[in-house]
Amino acid sequence: MKTSDFSFDLPEELIAQTPIEPRDHSRLMVLDKRTGEIEHRRFYDILEYLTPQDCLILNDSRVLPARIYGVKEETGAHVEFLLLQNKGGDVWEALAGPGKRAKKGSRFSFGDGLLHCEVIDVLPDGNRLIHFEYEGVFFHILDQIGQMPLPPYIKARLEDKERYQTVYSREEGSAAAPTAGLHFTPELLEKIRQKGVELGFVTLHVGLGTFRPVSVENIQDHKMHSEHYYMPQATADLINKTKERGGRVIAVGTTSCRTIESVAQREGCFQESAGWTDIFLYPGCEFQGVDALITNFHLPESTLIMLVSALAGRENILHAYNVAVQEKYRFFSFGDAMFIH
Repeated sequence: MKTSDFSFDLPEELIAQTPIEPRDHSRLMVLDKRTGEIEHRRFYDILEYLTPQDCLILNDSRVLPARIYGVKEETGAHVEFLLLQNKGGDVWEALAGPGKRAKKGSRFSFGDGLLHCEVIDVLPDGNRLIHFEYEGVFFHILDQIGQMPLPPYIKARLEDKERYQTVYSREEGSAAAPTAGLHFTPELLEKIRQKGVELGFVTLHVGLGTFRPVSVENIQDHKMHSEHYYMPQATADLINKTKERGGRVIAVGTTSCRTIESVAQREGCFQESAGWTDIFLYPGCEFQGVDALITNFHLPESTLIMLVSALAGRENILHAYNVAVQEKYRFFSFGDAMFIH
């Protein structure tokens, strides 16, 4: 199967630049994966498609304000770092720009001296390993001086940092938001609970590799990025209970979906599990846990459109995306939602 099999034409004006207010008033395309039938609704209508036998599995990862601007201590030259992954303690892997200013041994200062770092290694792919020095709590300092690492296709300035967080985010560590969850409000979640639908949480810290297009011709040659995940026992028990009573396990977002399927493949069942996953789901893959999916509209030729095609069928997805373009749905991170059931 070729990467070009997952291409579609997207007018640039359909790439959402700002989030809809209120969160749950975004549009919702409902896609029946068996028939390909499409309905057009609003996100708050998701309640009508849920039953008390179902469960929702949400990713509670929280986005770090991981873009930081500083100066080189030796010269005063300006530099930007984008924190990608904590490697243990105060060591982080990061992107640096301009890279020529961030050689091994270079030191930088951020936030008028609130934060300092030294480049301790330059990795083969050009990323940097940097060691931070500070007084106080690192994440508190980052929250003061850092900016949200919005995807490159979003040009508008984000006025409220919390608008790039889900209302249930709590575990710091993502370089990008699990965007399907951005549509939920506390009030909508409460209505879902009142209907008898149980909520379970997993954590998968989203890496920037999520957004990268596949560059190889044959998708099976693609090397997936690796992300850290955690499924608590309570969530594993909920999935098992839902399966036993004939309900649906509904993943909120591709990150929750990848976590559920990673645990199923790694453990052979659902139980507490943590580790790194580079799972790649594309047409032909069998889903062992996820029955339905709430998701956004994804980039052409990305691993994410391949994942939704694995669940709903490539023809169904490409038809739905063409309809979404005709109906002027909003695409990508701040865009509209799709419910595949």
